[in-house]
Amino acid sequence: MAGVFKNMFGGSQPSDPAKVEDDFADFVKAPEPSPASIVAASPSLAASSTPGVNAVPYTKWYRVWERTSPKDFLQEAMVMPFILIIVIVHLWGTRKNRRKAREWAQAHAPALHSEFAVVGFNGIQKSEDDNSALASPESILKEMTPQEFSSYATGRQNVAFVDVSIKLPKRYNPVTYWMDLVFGFLFESWPTPTESYEAIAYTFDGKEKDVVPVPNKDTSSLKVNNSNYDGFIWAVVHKNYMRQFRQDRYDASMTFTKDNSKLPPWVTVMTESAEITDAMLTAELIQAIEKAGDDFKYLIVTDQPIDKPTKIEETTPRKRVHVCMSLPSSAAGYSSTLPLFSQFLRFADRLVSAAHFRAEVMRKVRHSREEELKKLRRADEEEKAEERKLAAEKIKKEERERILRGMTADEQRKFLDRERERDQKRSMKRYNKRG
Repeated sequence: MAGVFKNMFGGSQPSDPAKVEDDFADFVKAPEPSPASIVAASPSLAASSTPGVNAVPYTKWYRVWERTSPKDFLQEAMVMPFILIIVIVHLWGTRKNRRKAREWAQAHAPALHSEFAVVGFNGIQKSEDDNSALASPESILKEMTPQEFSSYATGRQNVAFVDVSIKLPKRYNPVTYWMDLVFGFLFESWPTPTESYEAIAYTFDGKEKDVVPVPNKDTSSLKVNNSNYDGFIWAVVHKNYMRQFRQDRYDASMTFTKDNSKLPPWVTVMTESAEITDAMLTAELIQAIEKAGDDFKYLIVTDQPIDKPTKIEETTPRKRVHVCMSLPSSAAGYSSTLPLFSQFLRFADRLVSAAHFRAEVMRKVRHSREEELKKLRRADEEEKAEERKLAAEKIKKEERERILRGMTADEQRKFLDRERERDQKRSMKRYNKRG
């Protein structure tokens, strides 16, 4: 007892240190590791190192040539030639398409500038003594895609504006380009890649006051030329494209085809009246078509949509002139197609002066349009009747469900039995009438 009190209140002899039991050995803190000396680990570095300078350890991570070999890049070496070929073909195709578009712009820029006040998309009117725009074909072109370029011109009597679309093959995509070439050769329905351009001239048709902006909004003092002319469909088409032309265009399907002795034998006329052909064909136009040769595709004057209308609103007349020609293989070949392009730019003047026909001719033209309108009205009435029928059936169904919800189970059974009996009687009556 004396020893216990002596230990509690402090004795002269220190107590023995606590013993670590075997069960708590895992919780004993391990000694902190000390970093190994680089110099001690590498005698060569220790010998070559100088005092006061930190030595860099030797490792293969920084020496790529020691931890790799050419065999490690075998797959990359097999893929890289294909990638390189695709990139080269893409650059070649893109540059060639741009060069073809620039050649077209350089050849047709003088004609556009001579007929229109504004050529290009910048909206700046060219002055008479400014020839810088003529020296820059890019000023009248816009690249929509690597295969499609467009141009624009406005500011001319009888013509609101002209849109030009240049379409080229997909040379920048070798897979698609060669597939189109092979399939176009094997299958007639597959379109073959071609180089062509289409220009559309939208005529004013007496709507200058609605289109031409006036600063003070006072159009009473605006002197406007009478640009009205009768609406009709008339086209001159190369026989190689005649079948596809009639299939692709709704307005062309409304005409009849007839050869004309004044034209070359490889083109034909699509018209609604022979009198229209006599008024539209001029000696200059015939000569320009002959000179264009196989590069000529079609020239059409129309007031109907290209796609078949599905609604009456889509049949609103919009008068315009289309021309489509192939691009020649070289820049020198444009000399044969430029006369026809110039005739196209001035064709609106011919329409305003000569496209006024007798009442019998226009009565025949209007008759074909009225027949198409009757078909659309009939289809529209049938569609509305079907909608009314579906709406009535929906209301009847909702009323039936409302009545059934307010009935008991026995009343619902009797109600359904009566419906079934009525349906059977109706079916028997229809069967007896057929018999």
